[in-house]
Amino acid sequence: MSKTSLTDLNEHTRELSEPAERASDSGERSGGCLCGAARYVVAGEPLRVGLCHCTDCKRTSGSAYAAFAVWPRSAYQGTGKLGTFKGRSFCPMCGSRVVSLRDDEAEIMVGSLDTAPSDLIPSYELWTPRREGWLHNLPWADQYEADRSDEPRNWRQARRAHQDG
Repeated sequence: MSKTSLTDLNEHTRELSEPAERASDSGERSGGCLCGAARYVVAGEPLRVGLCHCTDCKRTSGSAYAAFAVWPRSAYQGTGKLGTFKGRSFCPMCGSRVVSLRDDEAEIMVGSLDTAPSDLIPSYELWTPRREGWLHNLPWADQYEADRSDEPRNWRQARRAHQDG
């Protein structure tokens, strides 16, 4: 990418993030993809914050784990086009994974927030047997060997059953 186009992209991203800084004063958080084509705002505090060490999350995040926060679906507002594969939505322009939308919840990838999410502290970890050996568990967080079992409806199992049926 040439310096001129990188500068143009940085200016475009800065313009998109300026309203986000104002929104944070009102209890909202905003974020989006790398290129700025897919944007969102979530209102209020998340229902929960977690880390996932499953193979799917590792592959889609390109990292050793995925960090996410879950809001009620009604607290989420998005703009721009999203592509979706196996329940995970991403920007079709730049490929950034942004959100997983379900009927009742919006799972936001915390790395896609405009402001560093240092106040969003994970309260649980999923798929801990797949955690990299050089990562330690979060001592304050609940540890699950698979998906959370205390959810009223395990959405991954429900999706698999629907796909198989």
